[in-house]
Amino acid sequence: MSEVNTRSALGGWTRFVTARPRLSLLVTLVITALAVFAGSGVTDHMGSGGWEDPRAESTYATKALEREFPASQPNLLLLVDSGSRSVDDPAVAAEAERLTERLAAEQGIIGVGSYWQTKMPALRAEDGHEALIAARIEGDEKDAAAVLERIKPEYGGTQGSLKVAFAGPLAVGHEIQETIKTDLLRAEMIALPVTLVLLVMVFGSAIAALLPLGVGIVAILGTNAVLRGLTEFTEVSVFAQNLTTALGLGLAIDYALFIVRRFREELAAGAETREALGVTLRTAGRTVLFSALTVAVSLAAMMVFPQSFLKSFAYAGIAVVLLAAAAALFLLPAALMLLGHRVNALDLRRLLRRRRGGSDAPERGEEGAGWARMTTLVMRRAPFFALGTTAVLVLLGLPFLGAKFGTVDYRQLPPDAESRIIQEHIRDNFTGNPGGALQVLTEGAATPAEYADYRGRIAALPDVQVADGPVTSGTHAYFTVLPKGEAVDQDTQQLVRDIRAVPAPFDTSVTGGAAVLVDAKDAIADGLPWALTIIVVVTLFLVFLLTGSVLVPIQAVVLNALSLTAMFGAMVWIFQDGHLSGLLGFTSTGDIETNVPVVMFCVAFGLSMDYGVFLLSRVKEEYDRGGDLERAVVFGVSRTGGLITAAAVILAVVMVAIGTSGVTNTKMLGLGLALAVLMDAMVVRSLLVPAVMRLTGKATWWAPAPLRRFHDRFGLSEGESAPVPVDREDPPVRDRDPAGV
Repeated sequence: MSEVNTRSALGGWTRFVTARPRLSLLVTLVITALAVFAGSGVTDHMGSGGWEDPRAESTYATKALEREFPASQPNLLLLVDSGSRSVDDPAVAAEAERLTERLAAEQGIIGVGSYWQTKMPALRAEDGHEALIAARIEGDEKDAAAVLERIKPEYGGTQGSLKVAFAGPLAVGHEIQETIKTDLLRAEMIALPVTLVLLVMVFGSAIAALLPLGVGIVAILGTNAVLRGLTEFTEVSVFAQNLTTALGLGLAIDYALFIVRRFREELAAGAETREALGVTLRTAGRTVLFSALTVAVSLAAMMVFPQSFLKSFAYAGIAVVLLAAAAALFLLPAALMLLGHRVNALDLRRLLRRRRGGSDAPERGEEGAGWARMTTLVMRRAPFFALGTTAVLVLLGLPFLGAKFGTVDYRQLPPDAESRIIQEHIRDNFTGNPGGALQVLTEGAATPAEYADYRGRIAALPDVQVADGPVTSGTHAYFTVLPKGEAVDQDTQQLVRDIRAVPAPFDTSVTGGAAVLVDAKDAIADGLPWALTIIVVVTLFLVFLLTGSVLVPIQAVVLNALSLTAMFGAMVWIFQDGHLSGLLGFTSTGDIETNVPVVMFCVAFGLSMDYGVFLLSRVKEEYDRGGDLERAVVFGVSRTGGLITAAAVILAVVMVAIGTSGVTNTKMLGLGLALAVLMDAMVVRSLLVPAVMRLTGKATWWAPAPLRRFHDRFGLSEGESAPVPVDREDPPVRDRDPAGV
């Protein structure tokens, strides 16, 4: 993107918006109304899975078993309670068999097995009063959930003299989905009013405060429509909708804060509305567009992973980032053009000052001067702040060195969730772990002796409780292996590797919860170098376009990564190790879901770049104007420190609202990202960046001659407006924004 082309495009855009603001608003409202219609019920079409690698051995085995042996892969368990009678009582057995036969005849169910049919000890409770029916509902997660909702009222509760409750992966996943849907609504009810109050405190003006909120709502509604469309073609995780809400509000507010702040600044400097808006779009507007691109690239990196869970976050994140930027550059300028100076109307802080008997004049420059004084102090003590801040951040991140990775299970749900209660009851009262069984598929002709020898080798492995089989069909067969431990703990994962290493005279493949986890971890390990390479290379290139420096992009990548250490350390210390579990209301599983750290890294890194772009654009603007590095850094921090902090606090509020979810992964996502954005805004941008820039000195802006020429032709800058009056004798820069933001 060349400077000339960028100027031309933004100039044409500015002329269109300023000439036809009502038309722009009307088009936006029509599109938003269509998005409301198109995105309605999006959660009902999402799934709670997508953790598996579709190319993995476990996925191949699962599909083959579903095709050849439908009853071998149960995704639904029915806990049958016979009361005081034994499950082996003839009357109980006859009633349970009729229930099993009726269930097997249901449309959508392709495999049903029960204790009364197989007499497997693992399907009978130790006290003899309960037993299990295992069923498989065919189809993808959405179709299977629809069948579950249909049959649950008919088979749950009292059935003659028996009592029936539902458990299993499908029941757990469905309850997770329903819980997230309820939690998301509650989070929005918390976040929206609190965000509005914070925006009023930031801007003073109630009119100005409503603008970012409107941009955020448009971005969220638009993204819901995009996700609803994607559900017709691919699997989309319900967890991704939390990201839609958080980023939709957070980034839209970031972008709107930046644009409204610059617009009010230009008005305060004496510009007319049209002129102020033109300067705003050519400067802050361009930075918003650039920032959205950097965030979108960080989120797009998740596309390299095969899991649909991670791809879902990429879909949702890219859509909401681009829609938030579009709304900020289309809806917001039109509204500002119509409002003009009325953007400062309903100044609630002025009303408060009047009641207190204070002056009606705005307090100018206090916040900007405070940031300038602090930045000056940091740069004078640059080695102390650089080393001290880095040491603290590294220390906070050390717990992540002990991270263990697992997968989603029933313990993600709140303790009072129905499917979790039943699943825990099965775990505590049944021999082995029926829901955590591994299946070993064999393909190729074999003799009974070869099958027996292979089963014996598996049974001799550590951590194997029972090895049953084979069940044969032509040249296919499968064995069922019950591990001694939990379904996906470290020992069971090792058992998967051990079984895969057992020699056999036929082709074998292993599936089951632990096998899916092992393959998912391998897929992430394979994709992570590519994702990191994409993020780092594109970030280096984009920051170079913004600054024209070789060193600043490297600093940006390193400092952004450093800002995430507290988030990753807290993730392990709190959610894996269980500290604060009572206060936060979750059950520690002793590990972290494998995919979530990838999501948190990509999102948090993108948000860090968002704040970094805001700061660097103003620093570069002042440096180009005067060539004084220290003054440029003081100027940049004084002009954006309050803005970035306000944006981070508001985004953290949204994330904490998401973190009130009863589902552990959603709680970890929300609270972890809240910590990351606060650390980035209040520690890295305020302390570490100025200190490091002071230490690197004039070398900060160095670039070899060929790269300088490249930047002169294709680079991006925000310095197109007339110079902002600055008191050159006083480093603390006086902020002209009436709100002090």
